[in-house]
Amino acid sequence: MRHIEFSPNLSADLQQVEQIIHERTHARAAVISIAGSHLSPPDVPRLRAALVLLAAQTASYHLEQVIHAAAAVELIHAATQTHNDLVDEAERRRGRPRAGPWNHGVALMVGDYLFALAAGEMALSPDPRVIIFFTEAVKQITEGILMPAAPLQPLEEGRARHLERIGHTDAALIVAACKAGAAAAGADPEHIETLGHFGHELGLALRLGDEVRDFTEHNGSAAPGASLRAGVVTLPLIFAAALGNGPRLAAALDSTDTAEQSWAVDTVRRYGLTPARAEVLRCAESARGMLARVPPGPGREALARIADYAVQRAA
Repeated sequence: MRHIEFSPNLSADLQQVEQIIHERTHARAAVISIAGSHLSPPDVPRLRAALVLLAAQTASYHLEQVIHAAAAVELIHAATQTHNDLVDEAERRRGRPRAGPWNHGVALMVGDYLFALAAGEMALSPDPRVIIFFTEAVKQITEGILMPAAPLQPLEEGRARHLERIGHTDAALIVAACKAGAAAAGADPEHIETLGHFGHELGLALRLGDEVRDFTEHNGSAAPGASLRAGVVTLPLIFAAALGNGPRLAAALDSTDTAEQSWAVDTVRRYGLTPARAEVLRCAESARGMLARVPPGPGREALARIADYAVQRAA
C-alpha cells in the first residue's frame, strides 16, 4: 500500500485544504517552480493535514476551525523539505558541510516564504496554541537536522541516537499536527497531550517504514538502497552493522565504489530489514495504545488505521 485511502468525507474536507494552499501559492510561479514536489500535487494524499482533521474529529469537529491549521502544516512541511535540499547529510556526517552555490540562496528564500505563508494560516486559527505547537515543531526540526548522524556501532547507542534524531526531524511536525487539530477542536489538555504522544510514535513508524522501503523498492529511477549510496545512516543499516560486517559497512557508507555499495545494500537487506520492521511495528503499536485514552468514534478509528498503514507499507 503506497498511499493511504481516506473516507469520502475526509477527502472532501482535504480538497478544501488543498484549495487554500492553491490560493496562497498559485500566483507565485517562482515558489511553485522551486518548491516543486514538496508542495505535492493534489493526487497525493496530504497525510499531515489529514492528521489535523482527524485529531479534531476526536473532539468537537468543525472544519472552519481547523482548516487553516491543516493548510499551515502542509506549508511548513513543504518549507522544511525545501530547506532540507540544502543539506548534504553525508558531508555533514563527515564533518565537511558544503558551501552552497548561489542557487542555494534561492531555495532558502523559497523555504522562508513558505514558512511566512504558514504563519499567516496559523494566525487565522481560533486557538493561539496552534502557533505554539507549530513553532516548537520547526525548532525541533532545525535542531534535528543539525544533530550529528547516529553511529553505526554500538547498536544500542546507534539505535537510540537515530530514533532521537528522527523524532525531531520527522515526528515533530506530526506531533504538532495532532496537537493543533485537537486544540482547535476544543479538546482538553490531557487529550491534546495524548494525541501528541500518538503523533510521536506514528511519526517514528512512518519514517522507519520509509527507511525499510528504501531497501526493498525502486524509487523512480533509483535502485534500492539510495540512502546508503548517498551516505545516509538509517536504522536498517545500524542493525546490519551489528549483525553483519560492521567495519566494512561503515567503509562502504563512505565509498563511491559501486560494487562495494551493492554489497552493502545486499547486506542491509539480509540483516537489517527484519529488526527494522520489528521497530516499525513496536512504534505503531505504541501509537495505537495511546488511542485507548481518546474518546471512541470515527476520528479515533481513522487514526488507528493510519498506524496500521505505517506497518503495512513497511512489509
